[in-house]
Amino acid sequence: MFRFIGSFFGAIFTFVTLGVLAGALMVGGVLWFYSRDLPSHESLAQYTPPTISRIYSAEGKIIDEFAHERRLYTPIEDVPAIVKQAFVAAEDQNFYTHHGYDAKGMIAAMVEAVRTRGQRVRGASTITQQVMKNFLLGGERTGERKIKEIILATRIEETLSKDKILELYLNEIFLGQNSYGVAAAAQTYFNKPLHDLKLEEAAVLASLPTQPSNFHPVRNRDRLMERRGYVLRRMFEDGYITREAMEEATASPLKTVQGGDYASFRSVMPPRDYFTDEIRRQLSSSFGEQEFFGGGLTIRATVDPDMQDIAAAALRDGLEKYDRGLGIWRGTRKTIEAAALRSEAKWRDELARLELPRDVDGWYPAVVLDTAGSTARIGIEGLDGTDHEIPANDVTWARKRLANGRLGNKAKVPSDLLDAGDVVLVRAVTDKDGKFQRWSLRQVPEIQGAFMAMDVNTGRVISMQGGFSYQDTVFNRATQAQRQPGSSFKPFVYAAALDNGFSPATIVVDAPIEVNTPQGLWKPKNASNKFYGPTPVRTGIEQSRNLMTVRIAQEIGMETVAAYAERFGVYDRMGAFLANALGAEETTLFKMVAAYAMFANGGERVEPTLVDRVQDRWGRTVYRHDQRQCTDCRLASLDPGAAPRIVAKREQVMDPITAYQLTSMMEGVIQRGTGRGISVGAPVAGKTGTTNDAKDVWFVGYTSNIVAGCYIGYDQPRSLGSASGGGMCGPVFTEFMREAVKKYGGTKFKVPPGGYWVKVDRFSGTRLPDGASGENVIAEYFREGQEDLYGFGAMVDGGFAMGSNLPLFAYGETDGSEATTTVTTASGKTKAIPKKADFGTVSSGGLY
Repeated sequence: MFRFIGSFFGAIFTFVTLGVLAGALMVGGVLWFYSRDLPSHESLAQYTPPTISRIYSAEGKIIDEFAHERRLYTPIEDVPAIVKQAFVAAEDQNFYTHHGYDAKGMIAAMVEAVRTRGQRVRGASTITQQVMKNFLLGGERTGERKIKEIILATRIEETLSKDKILELYLNEIFLGQNSYGVAAAAQTYFNKPLHDLKLEEAAVLASLPTQPSNFHPVRNRDRLMERRGYVLRRMFEDGYITREAMEEATASPLKTVQGGDYASFRSVMPPRDYFTDEIRRQLSSSFGEQEFFGGGLTIRATVDPDMQDIAAAALRDGLEKYDRGLGIWRGTRKTIEAAALRSEAKWRDELARLELPRDVDGWYPAVVLDTAGSTARIGIEGLDGTDHEIPANDVTWARKRLANGRLGNKAKVPSDLLDAGDVVLVRAVTDKDGKFQRWSLRQVPEIQGAFMAMDVNTGRVISMQGGFSYQDTVFNRATQAQRQPGSSFKPFVYAAALDNGFSPATIVVDAPIEVNTPQGLWKPKNASNKFYGPTPVRTGIEQSRNLMTVRIAQEIGMETVAAYAERFGVYDRMGAFLANALGAEETTLFKMVAAYAMFANGGERVEPTLVDRVQDRWGRTVYRHDQRQCTDCRLASLDPGAAPRIVAKREQVMDPITAYQLTSMMEGVIQRGTGRGISVGAPVAGKTGTTNDAKDVWFVGYTSNIVAGCYIGYDQPRSLGSASGGGMCGPVFTEFMREAVKKYGGTKFKVPPGGYWVKVDRFSGTRLPDGASGENVIAEYFREGQEDLYGFGAMVDGGFAMGSNLPLFAYGETDGSEATTTVTTASGKTKAIPKKADFGTVSSGGLY
């Protein structure tokens, strides 16, 4: 009997022992099988998650940020205890005691799933397991992933400290609204840094990891409040907070950015513009898109925010003035259904959803509510009331295009242009004292343009406006639009000539030219449709003479001109065709402004930049634009009156004397030539540009410190009518540069050594006595050693013969026999030119 009982229990023991052994072998086999190809957990020690790249102004203010995943990486020591406690209480109460997985929590979750027959399946993953899932495994819900989670969790617990694991979790977790990590979420939901969060706000963040899309603070307010209460109770039960603190936080209202209780973090930053988007475009190319959007870069921009606003306003003024001068009403071409107009809440909601340019200072989106009588009643976004009105006298400038494509009569009342439900843009009109007068209709012009300004010595771009409104069109016309520069290219022809034996007093024949080309006979003409015979080089550029420019290009060779244009960066490879001497080949405003800067700084190469410095997430400088050396800047002090010596080892692109001679001649463009009327409070030089049929108009000019350029034209090129570079871009340049001179100053252009002054007759190029004076006398700067040839003794014809008995005109003389058209000059005055003035039939380069 006893033997039987012993044998029975022995069998049971053997069976249990074998079962345990088999189970152990099975578990070991499973762990071995799933651990063979696991990713390395050791990489987490050097993990650098994608973080926001931010752009700062020179004053250190954030002006833009870029990220695919909006994350602000925060070391664990900078995370407040209340935030850490809220997440641990809500997600993993045994975090500081378990070894990567929580067996008790897993059993409890399994029991609950069985008890509810699968209706309630809660996660049993620890924070460590969630880190493994988020970083190394992925989100699929399978038993295999769970096993791998546990294996990796136990390994990482042996490698990293609890604080480091929690740091990875709090910076990686997705919390909704494109916010990754607690720091970004605190800014998104409360517009606060972590250390300013209240207890109830920390509990809100800890409520989000399970289902961030289902806990929206507005759409799912009640669910979020319930979850917040749960987190607060868990914090109390775990001893992190007192009962009083729990009850007070539970009773507090839910205040968030989404609920309108706090301003959005974006609202304190300026709206994205062409400048910061161009930084994005350039640095994405230089560093790679992944590094730019996720590298946590700190980018110090060169932009001057005040001058950027002035540049945008100046360009918009010029574009809008031309557009309103056409008198055609287009509006926004957007409407709101009549049914929505019956409810203020509905039409305001519909209006807010529309994509409209909201980055134009002083402009407001609005909807027409009623057009009865002589006014139009409108509702304006962001302003209370529905009794705002557009009066009749505001619409008399415009005509509406009819269904048949023709223009209707000029409007007399708003209903001639508007219907109820039309979405419009308006701005307030005030008197000289700033007192409100009326609301005025506005529209984004069809015509577009660009403006850019930079420091001539450092290449720092201080402003860039690539169109009327970035929110209307993101295409940056300053850097991306390839346009014909027209006569604004001519200075490069003259620079090549001055470096090859010409002087400002050299005589060039201004007479007709005929050139046989594969496309036919090319006959370039002057803007005036006249020719003036032997004329000094200075007058050629001041009056923008096409025939003289072509003769000069022929004399020195188009290969030489092309080499100069390429040296200055205007083109990568320029075609050596005579028409290109008149600006027929396309380039960008960005390249033209950068090239003109080298005229202004004495001929030194300067590279334009929108960025001063780029630092990585660790604060290391990975790019710095300014490579100049300041040997004295490291000294503790300098002698009284001494200034630091800054050494710039830059390439000399052109002879300093050539640069000054060219600058002096382009000062004449402003004083006597096609740029007359431009006055900025300091010496200024520049050149206008107007292409055939005025499809593009330009002005690029500079003071001793700042160079700026403007171009205006339709995106699909078509004639601007009687427009000119001086008349359209000149006022834009003037409006900007007057403010730039106030801020950055401006002096007389520096005269380089190695030359001497000579009095010259500016009409004939003849040398005059040193004491000569009069309107015809000008002092020219000649380089030492240059052969003294003046007047007709230094005449150039470019190899083209000058016919006899040509009707030559003296400076400013006309015969009055030709039909003329009127153009507006930079000073606002009008000037008559022949209607058929062009420079030929082969291409469409410069006129004046």
